[in-house]
Amino acid sequence: MITASPDRPRISVVIPAHNEARFLPRLLRSLGAARGRFVQGAGGVEIIVADNASTDATPRIAAEQGARVVPVAKRTIAAARNGGARAASGDILAFIDADTVSVHPETFNVIAGLLGPGRFVGGATGVRMERLSPGIALTYALMLPIVWLTRMDTGVVFCRREDFLAVGGYDENLLFAEDVKFLFALRRLGRPRGQRLVRARSVKAVASTRKFDEFGDWHYLLDFPRVILGQLFGRRSLADFARRYWYETRR
Repeated sequence: MITASPDRPRISVVIPAHNEARFLPRLLRSLGAARGRFVQGAGGVEIIVADNASTDATPRIAAEQGARVVPVAKRTIAAARNGGARAASGDILAFIDADTVSVHPETFNVIAGLLGPGRFVGGATGVRMERLSPGIALTYALMLPIVWLTRMDTGVVFCRREDFLAVGGYDENLLFAEDVKFLFALRRLGRPRGQRLVRARSVKAVASTRKFDEFGDWHYLLDFPRVILGQLFGRRSLADFARRYWYETRR
C-alpha cells in the first residue's frame, strides 16, 4: 500500500530528453494540466526532465515551465531514465518520452488508483497516434496482439519506487528496448506476489509520429526487417542502426 506524505510528492514523472526544445513544451503543458486535476493537489506530482547532454534550449525551457532539471551525462535513454529516477522523490515513478504530444488529464488519478491497492506491479497507459495513415495504422495494428498477450504497453510507464529499485531500473547497456526489458523484469517481480502488469487504457497518451514524419509512414514494416536480416547475416550492425535511429536523428 502506498501512502501519501505531506513532505514529498506521491508521483514523480521522469522525462528523458536530449535536444527536445521543439517538442518538450507541449508535453509539459499537458502534464501541468494533469497535475492540476490530481486529487491530492498539484504538489502531489513532480516533473523531472532528465537532460541527457542537450545542446539546445531543452534545460532552460524545462526550468521555465516549472520542471526540475537533472543533468545526465551518459548518452543512453536508459541512463537518462535512471538518472531522473534517482533524483525523484515520489513513491510512484512514471516515465514518458519527451516528444509525447500529451497525456490524459486524469492520468495521475488513474495511476495512483491502480497502484494503491497492490493488485498490480506496474503498467502503462498505452497511446493513440497524433495522426494516422495506412502505414501508421497497419504498424499500430500489428503491434496490438503483442500488447494484448503481454500486457506490456507504452505511453506513461509506471511502477512503485521500491519495485523500480528491486529490478535495478533500466539496463544502461542497451541502446534501445530498455523499456521492454524493464517491463519484463517488473512482470517477473510481481508474479510470485500474484501481481500483474496493467494497461491503463482509459488514460491513453497521444504519441508523436516524429519517427514516421522523418523516416516515412511505412518505415517500420520496410526498414526493421532489413535491419534484423542484416544483423543475422552479419551485413549490418544493429547497434549502428540504433545510434542512427534513436540518437543521431534530426531534432
